[in-house]
Amino acid sequence: MSSYFTDLAQQYIDGEWRPGTGSWDIIDFNPYDGEKLASITIATVEEVDDAYRAAERAQKKWGATNAYARRAVFEKALAVIDEREAEITDVIIAELGGTRLKAAFELHLVREFLRESVQLALRPEGKIIPSPVDGKENRLYRVPVGVVGVISPFNFPFLLSVKSVAPALALGNGVVLKPHQNTPIAGGSLVAKIFEEAGLPGGLLNVVITDIAEIGDAFIEHPVPKVISFTGSDKVGRHVATVCAANFKRSVLELGGNSALVVLEDADIDYAVDAAVFSRFVHQGQVCMAANRVLVDRSIEAEFTEKFVAKVRTLKTGDPRDPQTVIGPVINSSQADALAGVVEQAIAEGASALVHGTTTDNLVEPSVLTGVPADSDLLRQEVFGPVVFLVPFDGEEEAVRIVNDTPYGLSGAVHTADIERGVNFAKQIDTGMFHVNDGTVHDEPLVPFGGEKHSGIGRLNGETTVDSFTTTKWISVQHGRSRFPF
Repeated sequence: MSSYFTDLAQQYIDGEWRPGTGSWDIIDFNPYDGEKLASITIATVEEVDDAYRAAERAQKKWGATNAYARRAVFEKALAVIDEREAEITDVIIAELGGTRLKAAFELHLVREFLRESVQLALRPEGKIIPSPVDGKENRLYRVPVGVVGVISPFNFPFLLSVKSVAPALALGNGVVLKPHQNTPIAGGSLVAKIFEEAGLPGGLLNVVITDIAEIGDAFIEHPVPKVISFTGSDKVGRHVATVCAANFKRSVLELGGNSALVVLEDADIDYAVDAAVFSRFVHQGQVCMAANRVLVDRSIEAEFTEKFVAKVRTLKTGDPRDPQTVIGPVINSSQADALAGVVEQAIAEGASALVHGTTTDNLVEPSVLTGVPADSDLLRQEVFGPVVFLVPFDGEEEAVRIVNDTPYGLSGAVHTADIERGVNFAKQIDTGMFHVNDGTVHDEPLVPFGGEKHSGIGRLNGETTVDSFTTTKWISVQHGRSRFPF
């Protein structure tokens, strides 16, 4: 077991590692074998306040620091990750049940986003805006918001913490990070350790490992943070947005999805099968962009289904440490039970299980279901695990209607021999992202990432990240003399 689980099982506040003072501990378990990885005494409301106040103090100097000096920290953070790659991989495998393939994928994306943060430090630009008033010069400054609160999820905790933390810091802000209780190391203290080793000044990044049962809404209600970046479920996201609005804060919400991968009649079926299997089963299907639904034109349904089912049956479920494993454990027993319930409900509603996986502890084998009634709630909700619904359709118009028939609008994909046909199809889908002849799971540093409807508010990556973590300030200069009416 990585030494990180013993060394980093603490809060990180104002540049110091210290135990929480709450009355109970968060126990960090390996979801595959149930091994206890760490015991972390939770942070209290007072420690959340300490963290935010530390970030507020440290940000003043950091925000005034030359952007070229700031970016050196991110260059060093990349070097630290390279040096610690084996240990970080072990953390991802042990704490969240990620396979070796998934750990490598997550590390690759973290590096990409850190490289972008190096450039992001230099991105904000001011403007001189014309004025109708003689002698007036309008200067528009792009400035840090001050302090950003980040709440990260359990599925890609290292990436989805870094994805907000790094750009917020690069743009001159202080940060307080609250990781998910199931991934306190990968999503929290590991991030702090990397930036500490990279030379980030103490107090700028703080990590509080806690639970709402202890702190309530203190993390998002606190007066210091001006922006809350939350990644998680739409149910919790709705609450975060409500509290932020009541406290005049900006919220950036990356929420759930119910993506569809659509296979039109002229698609390359073998390629579409590969894309669909990856899009549903990467990281056990615990991905907001995962293809819950695979829609297939009825004219090719039989051939696609045969090949899809055959490929799914080859996916090995088991120990995530085994390089041959594709499907590792889901994060906890409640998730495993919920997934078993989805399969049972679908069958009770009249669906057929072309593949009916078994559940052993937190290992949930893949299930492929067809014939789910068109009015079933299952087709409209997010299913966070290795369960997929095959849905036939007759023609593009029906496919568009089915894809859009969900409260979510995050990602999706369409497969066709005609690229422009695919683009025209994508334009009709109410999502923030859609892909032609590819999978549904994508994230790139420069491209705006985010969803429509219940899938979130706001965007991250590239210029949209600058918009999220900075604000504009108008300073006018009157070079002549204004005329006043009295």
